[in-house]
Amino acid sequence: MARLRGRLTGTVKQTDPAADPYTPHSGDRRWSSLHVDLRLDYRVATNRLDATATVTARAAETLDRVVLDLHGLSVDRVDVDGVRAKKVAVGTHKTTVTPATPIAAGAEFAVHVRYRGTPRPVRSPWGTLGWEELADGLIVASQPVGAPSWFPCNDRPDDKATYRIELTCEAGYEVVANGALLGRERTGRGTRWTYAVTEPMATYLATVQIGRYRTTALRGAAVPVAVHHPADLTTAVRTDFGRVPEMIALFVDRFGPYPFAAYGVVVTDDELEIPLEAHGLAVFGRNHVDGAHGTDRLIAHELAHQWFGNSVTLGRWRDIWLHEGFACYAEWLWSEHSGSASADELARAHHAGLLTQPQDLVVADPGARDMFDDRVYKRGALALHALRRTIGDAAFTTGLRDVTTRHRHGTVTTPDVVAAFAAAAGTGTDAVRLVLGPWIDEPGVPDLP
Repeated sequence: MARLRGRLTGTVKQTDPAADPYTPHSGDRRWSSLHVDLRLDYRVATNRLDATATVTARAAETLDRVVLDLHGLSVDRVDVDGVRAKKVAVGTHKTTVTPATPIAAGAEFAVHVRYRGTPRPVRSPWGTLGWEELADGLIVASQPVGAPSWFPCNDRPDDKATYRIELTCEAGYEVVANGALLGRERTGRGTRWTYAVTEPMATYLATVQIGRYRTTALRGAAVPVAVHHPADLTTAVRTDFGRVPEMIALFVDRFGPYPFAAYGVVVTDDELEIPLEAHGLAVFGRNHVDGAHGTDRLIAHELAHQWFGNSVTLGRWRDIWLHEGFACYAEWLWSEHSGSASADELARAHHAGLLTQPQDLVVADPGARDMFDDRVYKRGALALHALRRTIGDAAFTTGLRDVTTRHRHGTVTTPDVVAAFAAAAGTGTDAVRLVLGPWIDEPGVPDLP
């Protein structure tokens, strides 16, 4: 979930036949990132960023130019493999780099960009995305096209790379980013924080969060769990997120091993419209903390995205149900496990609600306008519940675990998921499609089995 959602007005014009039709102006399929090294010098007080980015990549074809997604920031210099670029053309959303010599197909190359400016969110059909100032700090929520608001990238969900993120800002703030904290040191300009992501990560899941936070460690989980939060929320945070270790245990049992070395949660001092997921992290607003477990459903949802969305990632945005339908179903699994409503009770309640809504959406290809429509979430979850009821709990769990194992830190498609459940059930893919098809390939709402 991204922080803000808008409505798409008009149609999305596709300019490149190889581009994702939902985000046709993002990314370049002629090359892929391998590693991204970001060194950011940021002033919270003035929202001023001076930075360098080194993108190590591989060319899929001979390149006479490299096109980077970068929004609203000035570029001072670009080098390709240590040689100053022959030409750099900076537009509002793209930076086109002409290297001194063309890059051969299959060759590995490195683009080093020195850039600066006042970062601001990308205005998109789905709301404002990416780098956004808080009252006293920063939040980055980029799904699906906000990553270029703060670093040059190949902004495709299937462009997964390892990262090193170094950020220096004023003392007194805690900086949280993806991956493991390698170090924190005082400098003449404040404090430098360095993080490393060793698993391939999609651009939209890269994040930095800055605030005046305390850190609370949660005990009893299979991996380290830390919550970063305003000091006055300490007691409420311990209550509301105290079940995260039990949630992790449940999801490990159903989905397979937790895919990262640790799990982090940030609770901002600001209120947020909705929580959001990032690679190894989840971000909530202070309005999501009440000290009475009022947001357990949302906590379970964002945690489930570590498996479905962050480790196993769609390659095209049309397949968003593979993130949101699975995370929504995880809410139901947690409810069932914790002694609240069963998955079957929740399925029937949401099924009844869907019958009162327009039946004009195809879950497996909802269109850019409706990519984050709640019907994609609920009907995706109902498709999984219908399959669980048909093939049984054991085969269903085996199928889930097979998806997360086979596609760990990679990309996934609907046929991949169908194949996994078919193998788990000992049947053909046509039999699984017969169950899932009416839920995801047709606009109507079928009966529950």
